[in-house]
Amino acid sequence: MKAVIRGFGGYLPEKTLTNFDLEKMVETSDAWIRERTGIQVRHIASDNEYTSTLAIKAAQEALKNANMTGKDIDMVILATTTPDDTTPATAVQVQAAIQMDRGYAFDVQAACSGFMYALSIANQYILSGSVKNALVIGAETLSRIVDWSDRNTCVLFGDGAGAVVLSAATTEEEKAGTGVLDIVLHSDGNCRQLLTTTGGVSRTQTAGHVLMEGREVFRHAVTNLAEVATEVITRTGIKLSDIDFLVPHQANVRIVESTAKKLEIPMDKVILTLPEQGNTSAASIPLALFEGVKSGRLKKGQLILLDAMGGGFTWAAALIRL
Repeated sequence: MKAVIRGFGGYLPEKTLTNFDLEKMVETSDAWIRERTGIQVRHIASDNEYTSTLAIKAAQEALKNANMTGKDIDMVILATTTPDDTTPATAVQVQAAIQMDRGYAFDVQAACSGFMYALSIANQYILSGSVKNALVIGAETLSRIVDWSDRNTCVLFGDGAGAVVLSAATTEEEKAGTGVLDIVLHSDGNCRQLLTTTGGVSRTQTAGHVLMEGREVFRHAVTNLAEVATEVITRTGIKLSDIDFLVPHQANVRIVESTAKKLEIPMDKVILTLPEQGNTSAASIPLALFEGVKSGRLKKGQLILLDAMGGGFTWAAALIRL
């Protein structure tokens, strides 16, 4: 049995923050930000928008796209670094909002790789036969943990949410080879201090702010992303030339370009939302999937490669035939 993606959804807050806005806040410039990151604008949640608000809107869009309602869903997994509350999980708020009347809901925390981890978990539940339809979400309000006086990090992050509905494949889809072909996950706790926060519930009783050693993160990202992508390709026996699109975590355009170059994938086969959205952590890949489908670039039957890396370090890759 395989799991297939039935529907895609996404939501971005209406409020935006441009590079020119940031020029008035910290010592930086539009030219510097574009050159170093590729980002032009990012979306920022309003005061009455929370991670759950964004997640619910993305979930509703994915359900609509899949022609389903919350009553069809058996499980909700929400990947986030910025939950509404310490407890309960933000996923249960989604469960209530979509009127899901059975099953279970929980959060996953794997930083920017969170959606990939959540997708892997949902995939395994479907393969085991215990779940038929799963709602997998990546949602973040990173603006709440950004130090807006730190020019090295505040220019990078934005808020948003993306979601997919993952379901057990039909017999016809199985024969066509549609669905999740493989997912590979990795982590290395020895690198945790290179991308972390200054606080935490147990340690400081605060959320803290994002703290990053940019050069080291860049170096590890370029290596790890290419390696994990190669690993999942090798495990599935797929040829690189057969991949229709790379849908990467949207962290930094130089990281994306370096990874694509190592994999010999041209940039016209890469879904890039970074300029208009910034780094939305766990939300970036499902948002990129949603944008790719909405624009018509991603279509049924195509073979797509996903990869991500985030704090922990965590990193992951997946091959999926839409």
